[in-house]
Amino acid sequence: MLYHLLYPLHTVFSPFNVFRYITFRTAYAILTALLISFVVGPWLIRKLRALHVGQQVREDGPSTHLKKSGTPTMGGLLILLAVGTATFLWADLTNRYVWIVLAATFSFGVIGFVDDYLKVVRRHPQGLRAWQKLAAQGLVALAVSLVLYWNPQDPYTTMLSIPFFKNWLIDLGLFYLPFAMVVIVGASNAVNLTDGADGLAIGLVGIAAVANAILVYVSGHAVFAKYLQVLYLPGTGELTVVCGALLGASLGFLWYNAHPAEVFMGDVGSLALGAALGTIAVITKHELILVIVGGIFVFEALSVICQVVSYKLWGRRIFRMAPLHHHFELAGWAEPKMIVRFWIVGIILALVSMSTLKLR
Repeated sequence: MLYHLLYPLHTVFSPFNVFRYITFRTAYAILTALLISFVVGPWLIRKLRALHVGQQVREDGPSTHLKKSGTPTMGGLLILLAVGTATFLWADLTNRYVWIVLAATFSFGVIGFVDDYLKVVRRHPQGLRAWQKLAAQGLVALAVSLVLYWNPQDPYTTMLSIPFFKNWLIDLGLFYLPFAMVVIVGASNAVNLTDGADGLAIGLVGIAAVANAILVYVSGHAVFAKYLQVLYLPGTGELTVVCGALLGASLGFLWYNAHPAEVFMGDVGSLALGAALGTIAVITKHELILVIVGGIFVFEALSVICQVVSYKLWGRRIFRMAPLHHHFELAGWAEPKMIVRFWIVGIILALVSMSTLKLR
């Protein structure tokens, strides 16, 4: 909004020319999302506590987590407010990619909200059934994939870019639709599975947001894309502002979610954040790089899949407990130490993902 209101005035007052720069607007999107988190966060936590919207902790989980029972949840509402407001204020609202990412983010947030509401307000033990949740996610992901598939502005609509190789593109054809759906739904649920320790998931989302901001900015910048020999995708550079809003919201929420957590994000936050990362990756043809930058999320999801398959087929567990972070907690790692170590690995993976821009 500010871009549309103030940039046209640069002919009268030249300092307003800064609003044309994506980097400037990204920086202030970060600060805006952070400020909203600081201002609204305490009020929201008090409100959730007054409404008795408390986390239900699994009795079969790590014993150290039992004391977290009753901690306010559904704090993802704060994240959505911060991301949405910061993006609305600082992004170019004529950019279709901005609206696609916001639509996916908030749609998955609604699914998570319904699930959280059923579990913590209506006291339904399961919330949405697994098939209901996946069906709703699949419909949203299909809608996003179809919009992108019919996008006349994208010359590489159905192409899959292979990291570390110059101009190595695979045309997926109609298979692009199910592939994009898997990326979006998979990313959403992977972040959801990782959200089981204080600050773990939101810290990793912040790290991924930084890496994605750099990747997106390069892809949307004609000069940088040509120099680094990556796909130039006109219009996608504006998603850097969205990544900035995600970073600011992540840092702001981490302030309250750091150990010991004052609030949890719930499914309304984790499903939305994962969908945002997945949708950005699909738009910018960084689907395979997402596997690297979000490597911790991938390992967490795989640990659950392997645990379930192993137990059902052979009656044996591979890990002490899944997702993976619980395994290390039961192995004796204190929760704060486990979280910081996972963040360190996440930073390393983010650096590896950014190296794909040059190593080709």
